[in-house]
Amino acid sequence: MESINVIKILSLCAFSVFLAIAWTPALTHFLYKYKLWRKTARTKTINGQEAKIFHALHKEKEVSTPRFGGLLIWITTAFTAFLFLVLAIIFPQNTFLQKLNFLSRDQTWLPLAILIAGSVLGFFDDLWQVVEKGKYAGGGIRFTRRLLAVLLIAIAGALWFYYKLDWHSLHIPGDGAVEIGILYIPLFIITTLACWAGGIIDGIDGLSGGVFAIMFSAFAIIAFSNSQYNLATFCSVVAGTTLAFLWFNIPPARFYMGETGTIGLTATLAAVAFLTDSLVVLPIIGGLLVIEAGSVIIQLIAKKFWHKKVFQCAPIHHHLEAIGWSREKITMRFWVVGLVLAIIGVSIRLLG
Repeated sequence: MESINVIKILSLCAFSVFLAIAWTPALTHFLYKYKLWRKTARTKTINGQEAKIFHALHKEKEVSTPRFGGLLIWITTAFTAFLFLVLAIIFPQNTFLQKLNFLSRDQTWLPLAILIAGSVLGFFDDLWQVVEKGKYAGGGIRFTRRLLAVLLIAIAGALWFYYKLDWHSLHIPGDGAVEIGILYIPLFIITTLACWAGGIIDGIDGLSGGVFAIMFSAFAIIAFSNSQYNLATFCSVVAGTTLAFLWFNIPPARFYMGETGTIGLTATLAAVAFLTDSLVVLPIIGGLLVIEAGSVIIQLIAKKFWHKKVFQCAPIHHHLEAIGWSREKITMRFWVVGLVLAIIGVSIRLLG
Protein backbone atom coordinates (compact mmCIF):
# COMPACT_ATOMS: atom_id res chain seq x y z
CA MET A 1 0.00 0.00 0.00
CA GLU A 2 2.78 2.43 0.87
CA SER A 3 4.47 1.77 -2.46
CA ILE A 4 1.34 3.04 -4.23
CA ASN A 5 1.44 6.21 -2.14
CA VAL A 6 5.14 6.69 -2.92
CA ILE A 7 4.31 6.42 -6.63
CA LYS A 8 1.48 8.92 -6.17
CA ILE A 9 3.68 11.44 -4.38
CA LEU A 10 6.65 11.19 -6.72
CA SER A 11 4.68 10.93 -9.97
CA LEU A 12 2.57 14.00 -9.23
CA CYS A 13 5.66 15.90 -8.18
CA ALA A 14 7.24 15.07 -11.55
CA PHE A 15 3.96 15.85 -13.35
CA SER A 16 3.83 19.30 -11.75
CA VAL A 17 7.42 20.02 -12.77
CA PHE A 18 6.80 19.21 -16.42
CA LEU A 19 3.42 20.96 -16.48
CA ALA A 20 4.90 24.15 -15.04
CA ILE A 21 7.80 24.10 -17.48
CA ALA A 22 5.39 23.48 -20.36
CA TRP A 23 3.45 26.71 -19.87
CA THR A 24 6.38 28.88 -18.83
CA PRO A 25 7.02 30.14 -22.41
CA ALA A 26 3.47 31.54 -22.53
CA LEU A 27 3.90 33.17 -19.11
CA THR A 28 7.27 34.61 -20.09
CA HIS A 29 5.90 36.00 -23.36
CA PHE A 30 3.04 37.69 -21.48
CA LEU A 31 5.29 39.20 -18.79
CA TYR A 32 7.77 40.64 -21.28
CA LYS A 33 5.15 41.75 -23.79
CA TYR A 34 3.45 43.94 -21.20
CA LYS A 35 6.70 44.91 -19.42
CA LEU A 36 5.51 43.68 -16.04
CA TRP A 37 8.50 44.85 -14.05
CA ARG A 38 9.10 47.82 -11.79
CA LYS A 39 9.54 51.02 -13.74
CA THR A 40 11.85 52.59 -11.16
CA ALA A 41 14.25 50.84 -8.79
CA ARG A 42 13.52 51.08 -5.08
CA THR A 43 15.35 53.82 -3.24
CA LYS A 44 13.72 53.50 0.20
CA THR A 45 13.97 50.95 3.00
CA ILE A 46 10.84 49.67 4.75
CA ASN A 47 11.14 52.44 7.35
CA GLY A 48 11.40 55.13 4.67
CA GLN A 49 15.14 55.75 4.81
CA GLU A 50 17.47 55.91 1.82
CA ALA A 51 18.50 52.46 0.52
CA LYS A 52 21.67 53.52 -1.27
CA ILE A 53 23.47 50.15 -1.13
CA PHE A 54 20.43 48.16 -2.25
CA HIS A 55 19.77 50.64 -5.05
CA ALA A 56 23.35 50.37 -6.28
CA LEU A 57 23.23 46.55 -6.25
CA HIS A 58 19.84 46.08 -7.92
CA LYS A 59 18.92 49.22 -9.84
CA GLU A 60 19.38 47.56 -13.25
CA LYS A 61 17.76 44.17 -12.60
CA GLU A 62 14.68 45.61 -10.89
CA VAL A 63 13.68 47.62 -13.94
CA SER A 64 14.29 44.92 -16.54
CA THR A 65 13.17 41.62 -14.96
CA PRO A 66 9.43 40.87 -14.62
CA ARG A 67 7.76 39.99 -11.36
CA PHE A 68 4.87 37.49 -11.09
CA GLY A 69 7.02 34.33 -11.39
CA GLY A 70 5.08 32.94 -8.44
CA LEU A 71 2.13 32.47 -10.79
CA LEU A 72 3.97 29.45 -12.14
CA ILE A 73 3.92 27.86 -8.68
CA TRP A 74 0.43 28.39 -7.36
CA ILE A 75 -1.52 28.20 -10.61
CA THR A 76 0.18 24.92 -11.55
CA THR A 77 -0.38 23.52 -8.06
CA ALA A 78 -4.07 24.47 -8.07
CA PHE A 79 -4.55 23.18 -11.62
CA THR A 80 -2.93 19.86 -10.74
CA ALA A 81 -5.13 19.47 -7.66
CA PHE A 82 -8.36 20.23 -9.47
CA LEU A 83 -7.40 18.26 -12.59
CA PHE A 84 -7.11 14.99 -10.70
CA LEU A 85 -10.21 15.78 -8.66
CA VAL A 86 -12.21 16.20 -11.87
CA LEU A 87 -10.71 13.07 -13.40
CA ALA A 88 -11.64 11.11 -10.28
CA ILE A 89 -15.23 12.38 -10.56
CA ILE A 90 -15.50 11.64 -14.29
CA PHE A 91 -14.01 8.15 -13.97
CA PRO A 92 -15.27 6.85 -10.61
CA GLN A 93 -14.45 3.24 -11.48
CA ASN A 94 -10.81 3.94 -12.24
CA THR A 95 -9.02 3.12 -8.98
CA PHE A 96 -5.73 4.61 -10.18
CA LEU A 97 -7.29 8.02 -10.87
CA GLN A 98 -9.13 7.83 -7.56
CA LYS A 99 -5.79 7.33 -5.87
CA LEU A 100 -4.16 10.29 -7.65
CA ASN A 101 -6.82 12.66 -6.36
CA PHE A 102 -5.17 14.29 -3.32
CA LEU A 103 -7.83 16.83 -2.34
CA SER A 104 -9.30 15.96 1.05
CA ARG A 105 -11.09 17.97 3.73
CA ASP A 106 -8.82 17.00 6.62
CA GLN A 107 -5.48 17.34 4.83
CA THR A 108 -5.38 19.55 1.75
CA TRP A 109 -8.42 21.82 1.49
CA LEU A 110 -6.95 24.33 3.93
CA PRO A 111 -3.36 24.60 2.64
CA LEU A 112 -4.59 24.86 -0.95
CA ALA A 113 -7.09 27.57 -0.01
CA ILE A 114 -4.41 29.49 1.90
CA LEU A 115 -1.98 29.13 -1.01
CA ILE A 116 -4.52 30.57 -3.45
CA ALA A 117 -5.71 33.36 -1.12
CA GLY A 118 -2.19 34.48 -0.20
CA SER A 119 -1.01 34.30 -3.78
CA VAL A 120 -3.94 36.33 -5.10
CA LEU A 121 -3.15 38.99 -2.49
CA GLY A 122 0.47 38.91 -3.62
CA PHE A 123 -0.58 39.20 -7.25
CA PHE A 124 -2.31 42.51 -6.60
CA ASP A 125 0.65 43.72 -4.57
CA ASP A 126 2.98 42.93 -7.49
CA LEU A 127 0.56 44.61 -9.88
CA TRP A 128 0.52 47.76 -7.76
CA GLN A 129 4.33 47.79 -7.80
CA VAL A 130 4.46 47.42 -11.57
CA VAL A 131 1.96 50.21 -12.22
CA GLU A 132 3.59 52.33 -9.50
CA LYS A 133 0.57 52.58 -7.25
CA GLY A 134 0.51 52.47 -3.46
CA LYS A 135 2.39 54.39 -0.81
CA TYR A 136 4.45 51.61 0.77
CA ALA A 137 8.18 52.42 0.79
CA GLY A 138 8.97 49.24 -1.12
CA GLY A 139 6.11 49.84 -3.54
CA GLY A 140 2.79 48.03 -3.81
CA ILE A 141 -0.13 47.76 -1.42
CA ARG A 142 0.25 49.81 1.74
CA PHE A 143 1.94 47.73 4.46
CA THR A 144 -0.92 48.04 6.96
CA ARG A 145 -3.44 46.84 4.39
CA ARG A 146 -1.21 43.96 3.35
CA LEU A 147 -0.76 43.03 7.01
CA LEU A 148 -4.51 43.14 7.57
CA ALA A 149 -5.14 40.87 4.56
CA VAL A 150 -2.57 38.31 5.75
CA LEU A 151 -4.06 38.55 9.24
CA LEU A 152 -7.53 37.75 7.88
CA ILE A 153 -6.17 34.73 6.01
CA ALA A 154 -4.45 33.58 9.21
CA ILE A 155 -7.63 34.05 11.28
CA ALA A 156 -9.69 32.04 8.78
CA GLY A 157 -7.09 29.25 8.84
CA ALA A 158 -6.93 29.25 12.64
CA LEU A 159 -10.71 29.00 12.97
CA TRP A 160 -10.83 26.18 10.44
CA PHE A 161 -8.19 24.26 12.39
CA TYR A 162 -9.86 24.74 15.75
CA TYR A 163 -13.55 24.41 14.92
CA LYS A 164 -13.66 22.32 11.74
CA LEU A 165 -10.66 20.02 12.20
CA ASP A 166 -10.85 20.00 16.02
CA TRP A 167 -7.14 20.69 16.56
CA HIS A 168 -6.29 21.90 20.06
CA SER A 169 -2.93 20.36 20.98
CA LEU A 170 0.70 20.50 19.89
CA HIS A 171 3.16 17.68 19.43
CA ILE A 172 6.38 18.10 21.40
CA PRO A 173 9.13 15.70 20.21
CA GLY A 174 9.93 13.31 23.03
CA ASP A 175 6.96 14.42 25.11
CA GLY A 176 3.90 13.81 22.96
CA ALA A 177 0.79 15.97 22.64
CA VAL A 178 0.37 19.03 24.84
CA GLU A 179 -3.14 20.44 25.23
CA ILE A 180 -3.34 24.21 24.57
CA GLY A 181 -7.07 24.64 23.90
CA ILE A 182 -8.22 28.00 22.55
CA LEU A 183 -4.60 29.23 22.49
CA TYR A 184 -4.30 27.23 19.27
CA ILE A 185 -5.99 30.08 17.40
CA PRO A 186 -3.60 32.94 18.32
CA LEU A 187 -0.63 30.59 17.97
CA PHE A 188 -1.60 29.79 14.38
CA ILE A 189 -2.11 33.48 13.60
CA ILE A 190 1.27 34.48 15.05
CA THR A 191 3.04 31.66 13.23
CA THR A 192 1.49 32.64 9.90
CA LEU A 193 2.53 36.26 10.33
CA ALA A 194 6.04 35.18 11.35
CA CYS A 195 6.40 32.99 8.26
CA TRP A 196 5.14 35.83 6.08
CA ALA A 197 7.85 38.08 7.51
CA GLY A 198 10.43 35.60 6.22
CA GLY A 199 9.20 36.10 2.65
CA ILE A 200 11.88 38.77 2.21
CA ILE A 201 14.21 35.92 1.28
CA ASP A 202 13.12 36.51 -2.32
CA GLY A 203 15.89 38.91 -3.31
CA ILE A 204 18.57 37.13 -5.33
CA ASP A 205 18.25 34.97 -8.45
CA GLY A 206 17.55 31.37 -7.45
CA LEU A 207 17.54 31.97 -3.70
CA SER A 208 13.89 31.69 -2.72
CA GLY A 209 13.09 28.94 -5.21
CA GLY A 210 15.70 26.56 -3.84
CA VAL A 211 14.90 27.35 -0.21
CA PHE A 212 11.13 26.86 -0.56
CA ALA A 213 11.58 23.63 -2.55
CA ILE A 214 13.73 22.24 0.27
CA MET A 215 11.28 23.25 3.00
CA PHE A 216 8.21 21.79 1.30
CA SER A 217 10.13 18.60 0.50
CA ALA A 218 10.97 18.30 4.19
CA PHE A 219 7.31 18.57 5.17
CA ALA A 220 6.38 16.06 2.46
CA ILE A 221 8.64 13.56 4.23
CA ILE A 222 7.10 14.35 7.61
CA ALA A 223 3.56 14.07 6.22
CA PHE A 224 4.41 10.72 4.64
CA SER A 225 5.77 9.45 7.96
CA ASN A 226 2.44 10.49 9.54
CA SER A 227 0.55 8.53 6.84
CA GLN A 228 -0.87 11.85 5.59
CA TYR A 229 -0.41 10.81 1.99
CA ASN A 230 -2.62 13.49 0.45
CA LEU A 231 -0.77 16.21 2.33
CA ALA A 232 2.56 14.67 1.38
CA THR A 233 1.44 14.78 -2.25
CA PHE A 234 0.37 18.41 -1.93
CA CYS A 235 3.77 19.34 -0.47
CA SER A 236 5.57 17.42 -3.21
CA VAL A 237 3.54 19.18 -5.91
CA VAL A 238 4.38 22.58 -4.40
CA ALA A 239 8.04 21.53 -4.25
CA GLY A 240 7.84 20.37 -7.87
CA THR A 241 6.33 23.59 -9.17
CA THR A 242 8.90 25.55 -7.17
CA LEU A 243 11.68 23.53 -8.80
CA ALA A 244 10.20 24.38 -12.19
CA PHE A 245 10.22 28.04 -11.19
CA LEU A 246 13.83 27.65 -10.06
CA TRP A 247 14.77 26.29 -13.51
CA PHE A 248 13.94 29.71 -14.95
CA ASN A 249 15.02 31.75 -11.92
CA ILE A 250 18.66 30.69 -11.72
CA PRO A 251 21.05 33.48 -12.82
CA PRO A 252 20.21 35.30 -14.95
CA ALA A 253 16.62 35.11 -13.78
CA ARG A 254 13.91 35.12 -16.43
CA PHE A 255 11.50 36.47 -13.82
CA TYR A 256 11.27 37.07 -10.07
CA MET A 257 8.97 35.14 -7.74
CA GLY A 258 7.35 38.32 -6.46
CA GLU A 259 4.79 38.67 -3.70
CA THR A 260 2.40 36.40 -5.61
CA GLY A 261 4.82 33.63 -4.74
CA THR A 262 6.16 34.53 -1.32
CA ILE A 263 2.93 35.45 0.47
CA GLY A 264 1.16 32.28 -0.59
CA LEU A 265 4.12 30.00 0.07
CA THR A 266 4.96 31.38 3.50
CA ALA A 267 1.35 31.26 4.70
CA THR A 268 0.99 27.72 3.33
CA LEU A 269 4.19 26.69 5.07
CA ALA A 270 2.65 27.65 8.40
CA ALA A 271 -0.50 25.65 7.65
CA VAL A 272 1.48 22.59 6.62
CA ALA A 273 3.57 22.79 9.80
CA PHE A 274 0.38 22.69 11.90
CA LEU A 275 -1.24 19.96 9.78
CA THR A 276 1.79 17.71 10.27
CA ASP A 277 1.90 18.65 13.98
CA SER A 278 5.45 19.91 13.44
CA LEU A 279 5.28 23.45 14.73
CA VAL A 280 8.21 22.88 17.10
CA VAL A 281 10.56 22.09 14.21
CA LEU A 282 9.23 24.79 11.87
CA PRO A 283 11.83 27.33 13.10
CA ILE A 284 14.51 24.76 12.21
CA ILE A 285 13.21 23.67 8.81
CA GLY A 286 12.36 27.29 8.04
CA GLY A 287 15.50 28.52 9.75
CA LEU A 288 16.58 30.68 6.83
CA LEU A 289 13.30 32.58 7.01
CA VAL A 290 13.97 33.18 10.70
CA ILE A 291 17.49 34.45 9.95
CA GLU A 292 16.27 36.71 7.16
CA ALA A 293 13.47 38.26 9.19
CA GLY A 294 15.69 38.46 12.25
CA SER A 295 18.36 40.39 10.38
CA VAL A 296 15.81 43.04 9.38
CA ILE A 297 14.48 43.32 12.94
CA ILE A 298 18.01 43.70 14.31
CA GLN A 299 18.80 46.36 11.72
CA LEU A 300 15.66 48.35 12.48
CA ILE A 301 16.23 48.21 16.25
CA ALA A 302 19.88 49.23 15.89
CA LYS A 303 18.95 52.22 13.72
CA LYS A 304 16.08 53.24 16.00
CA PHE A 305 17.89 53.14 19.35
CA TRP A 306 21.60 53.40 18.53
CA HIS A 307 21.46 55.18 15.16
CA LYS A 308 23.90 52.62 13.74
CA LYS A 309 23.64 49.78 11.26
CA VAL A 310 24.58 46.21 12.19
CA PHE A 311 24.48 45.14 8.54
CA GLN A 312 25.50 47.18 5.53
CA CYS A 313 22.16 46.24 4.01
CA ALA A 314 19.28 44.12 5.31
CA PRO A 315 18.10 41.39 5.00
CA ILE A 316 21.30 39.46 5.45
CA HIS A 317 21.62 38.16 1.88
CA HIS A 318 21.94 41.77 0.70
CA HIS A 319 24.56 42.39 3.40
CA LEU A 320 26.60 39.49 2.00
CA GLU A 321 26.25 41.05 -1.46
CA ALA A 322 27.45 44.38 -0.10
CA ILE A 323 30.60 42.89 1.44
CA GLY A 324 31.57 41.26 -1.82
CA TRP A 325 30.02 37.79 -1.96
CA SER A 326 28.86 36.85 -5.44
CA ARG A 327 25.13 36.21 -5.82
CA GLU A 328 25.82 32.65 -6.92
CA LYS A 329 27.86 31.99 -3.78
CA ILE A 330 25.14 33.39 -1.53
CA THR A 331 22.41 31.40 -3.25
CA MET A 332 24.20 28.06 -3.23
CA ARG A 333 25.42 28.42 0.35
CA PHE A 334 21.90 29.28 1.47
CA TRP A 335 20.71 26.13 -0.29
CA VAL A 336 23.29 24.09 1.61
CA VAL A 337 22.34 25.66 4.94
CA GLY A 338 18.64 25.20 4.18
CA LEU A 339 19.14 21.53 3.33
CA VAL A 340 21.10 20.85 6.52
CA LEU A 341 18.47 22.62 8.62
CA ALA A 342 15.71 20.62 6.89
CA ILE A 343 17.52 17.35 7.63
CA ILE A 344 17.90 18.31 11.29
CA GLY A 345 14.26 19.37 11.58
CA VAL A 346 12.91 16.25 9.91
CA SER A 347 15.13 14.03 12.05
CA ILE A 348 13.92 15.65 15.28
CA ARG A 349 10.27 15.33 14.21
CA LEU A 350 10.62 11.71 13.17
CA LEU A 351 12.19 10.80 16.51
CA GLY A 352 8.73 11.27 17.93
